[in-house]
Amino acid sequence: MTPETKRNTHLSFSRLSRFETCPLSYRFHYIDQLHAEPGVPLRFGKLVHAVLENLVREVIEDELTGPLSEERALELLREAWHASELVGVEVFQEALRIVRDFVRAQGVLDHRSVLAVEKEFWLPVGEFEVLGFIDRVDWVDDQTIEVIDYKTNRQLFTREEVDTSLQLSLYAAAVRRLWPWAKKVKLTFLMLRHGVRLETTRTEEQLTDALAYAELLGKQTETATEFPPRLNANCSYCDHRQHCPAYADALKGKREFICINLDDLESVAREREEVAHLTKALSARKAELEGILKTHLQHRDELVLGGVRYRMFNTTSVDYPLGPTLDVLSEATGRSREELTSQLGTIDKKALDAELKRLGKTLDRSRVALLKAELEARADKTHSPRFWAKEVA
Repeated sequence: MTPETKRNTHLSFSRLSRFETCPLSYRFHYIDQLHAEPGVPLRFGKLVHAVLENLVREVIEDELTGPLSEERALELLREAWHASELVGVEVFQEALRIVRDFVRAQGVLDHRSVLAVEKEFWLPVGEFEVLGFIDRVDWVDDQTIEVIDYKTNRQLFTREEVDTSLQLSLYAAAVRRLWPWAKKVKLTFLMLRHGVRLETTRTEEQLTDALAYAELLGKQTETATEFPPRLNANCSYCDHRQHCPAYADALKGKREFICINLDDLESVAREREEVAHLTKALSARKAELEGILKTHLQHRDELVLGGVRYRMFNTTSVDYPLGPTLDVLSEATGRSREELTSQLGTIDKKALDAELKRLGKTLDRSRVALLKAELEARADKTHSPRFWAKEVA
């Protein structure tokens, strides 16, 4: 039976984004009002946001100017951790690293430069009002303010995602009403896991388009009669995944359509899209399960479960520093640094091996071996843990 739609008392980015991402999740959350079960990523993000919000808010309230207190930040983290119901030393250590990096990256913070934290706004959008909360708004100069949104995502957004983000567009429109003196609004996603600031702006035309789209989405949430699921990479993090039959079927590998005639491009494309959505959901679930196994492998050499042996091992990547590498090759070959640079482009292992192979045709083998050893000695090596699984014979 089709659920009865409800008129929105207000819109929000979260509400619009949920409907856009997966109408079925929207129905579970806002229409059926089922109990939400947020996963670790959502609870982790809430934890970090609370710590940073309270830390900067205290700067404003106490009218402080200077470096943020790392000691106070850790106190706030411990308090938030107890309330979060999160567990696991590796999760706590990651939160600790993010908070410490944030404190150190802020440098000297003047309370007068922070206009607001967790700023509430009501933005008229057509027949609707959008309710939102902006993590932080900073004064830049007499004409410019900066909107900062904290993100704990593991994956960085693409430039296109930043430049077209509906969330940032709504924030930009809101702060123009809240601080009408600002002629420029800088929009920033602060990617906390990476220490990266992804910045963008919006033109008046872009804001007009974004608000029109938000209104359109709002109307769709009220007129929709069907709420189909949309499998995606975030399904394993959805707070209603336990209620979703599509996700349950995806974990079982169930499919609705298989192309019989491979000459029928419409059928090929249809199956391809279904497989792509299924693959995203399964890949995310696989990563979630592997994360649990990796946590247990931190304390033991291997696990043997269900006839499969699991281990962690290190892989080595080799990076050759540009200057010293060019010096060695230039001296050995008599060729200029400019010539070598243009040929190698970037000095990665594959390109360097190809160059050494070419030199082997003109230089003595022992000279090439010595040259290779010298380059290896100058190379920077990094070791990355890799997950390994193999069926037990």
